[in-house]
Amino acid sequence: MADIEGSPGSSMHGVTGKEPVLAFSAPSPLVPTDTTAHFDLPVDSEHKAKKFKLLSFANPHMRTFHLSWVSFSVCFVSTFAAAPLVPIIRDNLDLIKSDVGNAGVASVSGSIFSRLVMGAVCDLLGPRYGCAFLIMLTAPTVFSMSFVSSAGGYIAVRFMIGFSLATFVSCQYWMSTMFNTKIIGLANGTAAGWGNMGGGVTQLLMPVLFEIIKRTGSTAFTAWRIAFFIPGWLHIIMGILVLTLGQDMPDGNLGALQKKGNVAKDQFGKVLWYAATNYRTWIFVLLYGYSMGVELSTDNVIAEYFYDRFDLKLHTAGIIAATFGMANLLARPFGGFASDYSARIFGMRGRLWTLWILQTMGGVFCILLGRANSLPVAVTFMIIFSIGAQAACGATFGIIPFISRRSLGVISGMTGAGGNFGSGLTQLLFFTSSHYSTGTGLTYMGIMIVACTLPVTLVHFPQWGSMFLPPSKGAAEEHYYSSEYNEAEKQKGMHQNSLKFAENSRSERGKRVGDFHFRSSRFSLGTCPTLEFYAVRFSHGDGGVDADISDVDGESFTTMAVIVYRWRKWESFRILAMWMEKYRSMIKVV
Repeated sequence: MADIEGSPGSSMHGVTGKEPVLAFSAPSPLVPTDTTAHFDLPVDSEHKAKKFKLLSFANPHMRTFHLSWVSFSVCFVSTFAAAPLVPIIRDNLDLIKSDVGNAGVASVSGSIFSRLVMGAVCDLLGPRYGCAFLIMLTAPTVFSMSFVSSAGGYIAVRFMIGFSLATFVSCQYWMSTMFNTKIIGLANGTAAGWGNMGGGVTQLLMPVLFEIIKRTGSTAFTAWRIAFFIPGWLHIIMGILVLTLGQDMPDGNLGALQKKGNVAKDQFGKVLWYAATNYRTWIFVLLYGYSMGVELSTDNVIAEYFYDRFDLKLHTAGIIAATFGMANLLARPFGGFASDYSARIFGMRGRLWTLWILQTMGGVFCILLGRANSLPVAVTFMIIFSIGAQAACGATFGIIPFISRRSLGVISGMTGAGGNFGSGLTQLLFFTSSHYSTGTGLTYMGIMIVACTLPVTLVHFPQWGSMFLPPSKGAAEEHYYSSEYNEAEKQKGMHQNSLKFAENSRSERGKRVGDFHFRSSRFSLGTCPTLEFYAVRFSHGDGGVDADISDVDGESFTTMAVIVYRWRKWESFRILAMWMEKYRSMIKVV
C-alpha cells in the first residue's frame, strides 16, 4: 500500500501525532469486498453477493434466486388451485360451507409440520435437497386431486398438497446464505413475494384451464379434475431442475463442504435449543401468523367472497381475487427494500418500525374490506390490505436472518410454520362456521392483525436496540452471535462463520456508530490536498505503515496507524477500502 501515492504511510513527513485531536465516531465503511473470490457478482467475506441483479442468472447467487422463487411459486399454484374452482367442486362433491372451510384450513395446516422439519433439513442437509425432494414427493398428491369423490377425500388431499408450502423455508434460507445483510430484505422479499405470487397466478390459471378443457368436450365435473394434471407436472419438472442446477451455498453444496472441513457439522439438538430459547423467535412466529397467515386465509376465501357478496361471474371473481395474490410481484419486495433502506439510516430499529407500520396498515384495511358495501370500494380496500400484509411479510424476513446465525434454518421454519398456524386458526375461527359471514370474518381477522402486531415493540437486540430503547451499553455483534457456542465448540472453530456474519451485520447500526473507534486530526501534506486522518489502535503486529506516532491525546500505544478517511476526491474511498481489506485482521474492534 505504501507504494500507492497518497495512501496511508506513503507521505507522513511532519506528522508527529501531537496535533490537536478529538474523540470521534465515524459511519461504518462499506462492507469489504473479497477480491480474491471468483464469482460473477461482488461478494463479502462470506462470499455472499453484495449486489442483487434481478434479470441476471449469475451462478450461483442469482441462479439460486430464480430456482427458489419459481419452485415455491409452483407449490403455491398447486396448494390453492382448488380455491378458484370451489363453486364447481362443491357442486360436484356436494360440499357444504363447513367442508369448504375445513379444506381451506387443511391446505395450510399440513405445512405447519413440514416447515418445522424443513428448517432442520436446511441447517443439517442443505436447502437444495430439502426443496427438490419435497416438491417431487408432493407431486403424486396433486395428481390425486383428480380422483377424489367425497368431502373427506377432498379435505385429505388438500391437506397433503399443503405440505409442499414448506419450500418457503428453503427459499428464505437459501437467500440468507447467498446475499449480504445489506440487501437481505430485498432478496428475501423478492424471492418469497414472487413465490407467493403463485397464489394469484392460480386464481387466473385454473379457471382458464377449466374453460379450455371444457370447450374440448369435457363436462364441467370432468374438466376441473383434468386441470390438476398441469400443476402436478410442474412439481416434477421443478424438482429435477432444483436438484441438478441448485447449489446450497456460494462455495458449493453443504455435504461436500463438510467433507472438506470448510463447514462444521452441527448437532440438531444445539440448533433447536438456540432457536427455541430465543424469545425473539416466538414473537416473530406470532407476527408472521398475522401477516403471511392472513394472506393464506384470504387466498382461500377471497374469490368466493366476491362471487357470493357481489353476485359476480366465476371468471370475474377469479380475476379480482388474483390481484390480491399478484400484488406480491411488487408488495413483498417493497417490504424487504423498505426494511433494508430504513436499516441504512436507523439500523435494526428502522427495520422494526417499518414492520410495525406495514402490518398495522394491512390490518386496518382488512377491517375496512370486511365492511365495504360496494364493489369498487371493496376492491380498493383489498388492494391496500394486500400491499400492507405482503410488504409486512417481506419486512419480517428482513429481520429473521439476524435473530440467530447458528439456528437460521430452524427459526425460518418455525416462523413459516407460524404463518400456516395463524392461517389455520383464523380460518377455523372466522371462515368455517355459518355464524359469521365472510365479510364479518374479514373484519375480525383485521382486528387480530392489529392486536398481534403490537409485540414487535418487545423485540430488543442488545447490540442494536429496539423500537423505543437504545442498544445495551458495551454490546457488540461478535458477542451476540458467538454466545451460541461454548468454549469447546469455539476451540473447534465452529463459530467462525458466525463471526464473519457478525462483521458483515455491523451495517445494522445504521448511521449511529461506526465499526471502529477513531481519533481525528487534520494535516496538510505539502502537495496533497487537505486530508482528514484517524488514528487506530492495532491488536497486534506492525501494520506496515508509519508506526512512529506513539502518543495521541496522552495515550501511549505500541503500534499506531493513520487511515486516510475523507479526501476531496472519491478515489480516496477506494484506497481506504484497499487498506482496510489488507490489514482488517489486525484492527481491534471496539
